[in-house]
Amino acid sequence: MGDDQTLAYYEREAPLYVQVMAQASLRSLSEGFLDQFLPRLPPGAEVLELGCGGGNDTLSMLERGFVVDATDGAAAMVAEAQALTGHSARLLRFEQLEAEAAYDAVWAHASLHHQPSDGLSGVLARIGRALRPGGWFFANYKLGTGDARDNLGRLYNFPPREDLLDLYRSGGWELADLKDYRAGGMDKVERDWIAITARKPA
Repeated sequence: MGDDQTLAYYEREAPLYVQVMAQASLRSLSEGFLDQFLPRLPPGAEVLELGCGGGNDTLSMLERGFVVDATDGAAAMVAEAQALTGHSARLLRFEQLEAEAAYDAVWAHASLHHQPSDGLSGVLARIGRALRPGGWFFANYKLGTGDARDNLGRLYNFPPREDLLDLYRSGGWELADLKDYRAGGMDKVERDWIAITARKPA
């Protein structure tokens, strides 16, 4: 995550964020995506989580027997995730990812949409390098017309749908599943989203 103002929001508002994200409707959405994604992985797969937030998805993956490297760009979120899961989490911004062929999957639920547009292709390349051949990658984005802040001051890349898909294709990703939907969030604004499940070529 390359925006300091957005990170400052999550450092400051971590307890409130965790409380809101624990709501049944939001957990149902996230669990639905996990239910579709995780069966693609081998048992005990190693998963890098980018933007673990309060650790709800981390805990779900751990309970299903996966090895999870939970990371977040905000230290307050790392602490929240560790408190919930009893599992280690670590501080990592997207642009700091240096791993090579280290993971079977990358899970980035409601996180990469905070990466400024001009650095998104580089982050996707880093994720590709971090995956083993044939590895799986999930991320979802709020769609729009380009970088802007919400009413809480958080930066989003708000990509146009086809521009985002072209970015994936130009990066060599195999697009396995696309889901368009509408949802709200902390800012209480309902928007168009897309969830992308992609695969690194084997």
